[in-house]
Amino acid sequence: MPDTPDPSSLLVLPERFRAVPYVGARHPGAVAAGDLAGGANCQVYAYAYLAHHGLHVPPLRSSELYADTAATLRVTSPRPLDLVLFDAGPRPDRPDGFGAHVGVHIGLDRVLHLSREVGVPALWTYAEFAAHPAYARLFAIKRCRNPRAEQNDVPA
Repeated sequence: MPDTPDPSSLLVLPERFRAVPYVGARHPGAVAAGDLAGGANCQVYAYAYLAHHGLHVPPLRSSELYADTAATLRVTSPRPLDLVLFDAGPRPDRPDGFGAHVGVHIGLDRVLHLSREVGVPALWTYAEFAAHPAYARLFAIKRCRNPRAEQNDVPA
């Protein structure tokens, strides 16, 4: 009988999502949607993973994603394929969501994310995020309003 990958293992991911290097300069707006070939930052990676599952998020930076109400809505409990935003806590010198780390809730208390700290995709529990000062606060959960295939579609 073939071995089934542990659901907390990156082996459950399609291969193109397993070894993407973190490259901070490859942020939304700087690369074509879904282009992971030269690496990605956390948002580009998360948005590409959602697109693989038929969900579209425009190329929003973290503060724009936090404020967005057209393509996403804020929810209180994550479901698989919801975006989760983490930071170190509020800062009076920054708008809400500025510099937030973005991941994808995949269920089983796991978040798929790409961070500078790890350098390649990782699956962390919420407790692992809480243990890292830069990611200690889960401050927003965003759900895609409508699945869209084309990058230029406008949500209803």
